[in-house]
This record gives sequence, C-alpha cells and structure tokens, in this order.
Amino acid sequence: MKVVLATRNQGKVRELEAMLAGIEGIKVLSFQDFPEMPDVAENGQTFEENAVKKAREVAEYTNLVAVADDSGLEVDYLNGAPGVYSARFAGENKNDTENNHKLLRLLHGLPMEQRKARFRCVIAIATPWGDIYTTEGNCEGFIGYEMAGDKGFGYDPLFYLPEYDKTFAQLDLEVKNRISHRARALEKAKSILLDLKERIEKETCGLG
Repeated sequence: MKVVLATRNQGKVRELEAMLAGIEGIKVLSFQDFPEMPDVAENGQTFEENAVKKAREVAEYTNLVAVADDSGLEVDYLNGAPGVYSARFAGENKNDTENNHKLLRLLHGLPMEQRKARFRCVIAIATPWGDIYTTEGNCEGFIGYEMAGDKGFGYDPLFYLPEYDKTFAQLDLEVKNRISHRARALEKAKSILLDLKERIEKETCGLG
C-alpha cells in the first residue's frame, strides 16, 4: 500500500518515514513525489481541523491513502499559544529562529515552573473513498531559557525535558521517535494503517 505524507516539511517527513519504516508492505511517499500538488490552506481553528483537511485533499488529489498531521506548541502561561499558529507565531514568512526568539521574549524572567508547555499532535488518515480517522499524542515539558541542540526543527531547541535534562533538539532521533507527540499519535495510527492495508489487499485480490 502506498501512503502519502501530506507535508512539505522535510523534518516531519524524516520523522514520519522513520516511524513507518517498521510497517511491512507500506511504501511511504511525500509531496516530493507529487511536485504539482497544490498547497492546502491551513485555516482551521484546531489541530484536528487542519489535519483532516490536509489528509482529505491530498487523498482526493493522489487517489491514495494520505497521512497528515497538524501539531504545535502550547504554553500554559500564554493560555495555549502559539497553538495552531505555531509555524507563524512571529508573523507570516518568519522562520523557526524568529518564532523561538519571540517565545523567549514573552517568557523572559519567568521561573521554570511557570514555563510549562506541551507539544500536541493530531494525525489524520484519509482514504480515496472518503474515510477519515484521527489520533492524538502529547508530550509534556518546559520552555528552556535558551536554544540548545541541532537535531530538531521548529521549537525543538527550546522544548526542555527534565527527565532527560535535554531539549528535543539534543535527543537522539531514536529516543525522540519513541516519546514525541508525533510518535505517540502515529503509534495509535499504525493499527489503522495496517487495517487499511489488509482491506486494500483483500479488495485487490477480489476478496473484499
């Protein structure tokens, strides 16, 4: 079964490919395999709305099973911001570094206990015949005082995990893929993908 990852973010592609690699019989494609695919406007008010919209539109365009995620950072002190606006927190066309610097300015001077945050991820799976499935995963942590590490992207250099005494960007990929919000959401999604794979194989063999 071919599965299209509905993202142009190569960091997410690498993470999702690594997590799906253990599922036998599933070939992972991305937007690089469909260069003419139009962008999907992420204008939903929740992670779930954005993920479902992306997965549905990509499944319709490619006629393949599509996996989309929408994820972001929620900071308690900021009442859940940046949330769905995580990628453009510092403004349209801003980059990860600018987003991180804005977050540091907003939390300047706060003690660690007031810097609690979480990464939240919703994964949506859409089929060409119109089925939609969703899963969710969270990872709790704190916002550090400075960026550290070069193994991640987005807010990873600021997202501090006390139990490891490291930021997400300092963790080995193997560890990150086990504990991250995206890993937890995808772990739940794997059984859905396996069920879809069996369903497609049966239909292809004329047994469905």
